Amino acid sequence: MKRIYLTALASCLAVVLLVWVACAGWKPQREPEVLKVGFIYENDESSPDTYNFGLAEEALRQEWGDGIQILAKSNVLETETEEPLRELVRRGCRVVFLNSYSDSAFRVAAEFPDVQFCQVSSETTRDLTLPANCHTFNGEVYQGRYVSGIAAGMKLRALLDEGEITADQAQVGFVGAYPTAGTLSDSAAFLLGVRSAAPEATLRLRCAKAWGNYGAEKACADSLIEEGCIVISQNTSTIAPAVACEEASAAGKRVFHVGFNESLLNVAPATALISMRVNWLPYVTGAVAAVAEGKPIEKGVKGRVHGNDMSAGFDQDWIQMLELNKQIAAEGTEEALASAVEGFRKGRIQVFKGDYTGVNPTDPSDTCDLNQGYQENRDSSLPTFRYILDGVMALES
Repeated sequence: MKRIYLTALASCLAVVLLVWVACAGWKPQREPEVLKVGFIYENDESSPDTYNFGLAEEALRQEWGDGIQILAKSNVLETETEEPLRELVRRGCRVVFLNSYSDSAFRVAAEFPDVQFCQVSSETTRDLTLPANCHTFNGEVYQGRYVSGIAAGMKLRALLDEGEITADQAQVGFVGAYPTAGTLSDSAAFLLGVRSAAPEATLRLRCAKAWGNYGAEKACADSLIEEGCIVISQNTSTIAPAVACEEASAAGKRVFHVGFNESLLNVAPATALISMRVNWLPYVTGAVAAVAEGKPIEKGVKGRVHGNDMSAGFDQDWIQMLELNKQIAAEGTEEALASAVEGFRKGRIQVFKGDYTGVNPTDPSDTCDLNQGYQENRDSSLPTFRYILDGVMALES
């Protein structure tokens, strides 16, 4: 009887030992953590700049799949971002992107130091020291402006060579929002691209004095076309200038459009020559990966680092050219654009260089001489070229 008892006890101990050994090597499987990312848009996707930024959000969703949850808010004015930012953070977002700029991000960032706030750079941030969890970024837009200017210049060159226009008619118009450094840099780079093919060209810059105002942008474009501009470009956020070109063409005027952030071939098939865009994908995807890995954002994104600020151009695919309208483009344009883009990628092109002088319209004592050359975006993602080129540009009210 005693022997039976000892055998049963030994068997029980053996079972317990086996269970303990099995359990010692087993750990409960945790569900993978879902990374929450927030987006705040000033407009909705009917606006080219919001549509363009939204492409990065969609690419992020495709790349991460179930590993990410995206929370987005549209039509949020810059002055009203504070509460939407707080809401996204309270809902668990570890990084939030704004396709515009808001001072509110600084205030909210101070409350949530473990959350990263990333927004497109603005004049307002030029002299600020950013908090550690605040970041700004922008594409080196002047490069795309110059290349799109080549397309416009080649069209003017063809019209000039064919005798369809005279040298004094080689006028291009540029619709801006405000006469900021961004607008002045963009328009000057565009003109220099135009003049690389058509040195007879001059540019007239007219500002809507509003951002995202369809009526004001349309009025600027309409007046420039009526006053003889053959090419219209823009750094504004609606399709109004393209619509103005298409309407004018239908009424018998010769005019072409060069766009920003969205191909407008569907809006203006008879006049849309080409567009350029800022590709936000490299920054957004790199920043999200850095946050997921616990690395500083500026170490997770390929580009030029200026403290908590970053920029890049064609070299890192931050700037892209969109579809060329071959039905109206001058012969050889496609090849010329490809050559220019490659030149930027290899660092062979300096846009702001040549026999030009310029003056800052808000400070006549501030002048530039491009015979010495001027390197845009050297120290910041913000443009700093704020000059009207003497004799070939005009800033009009």
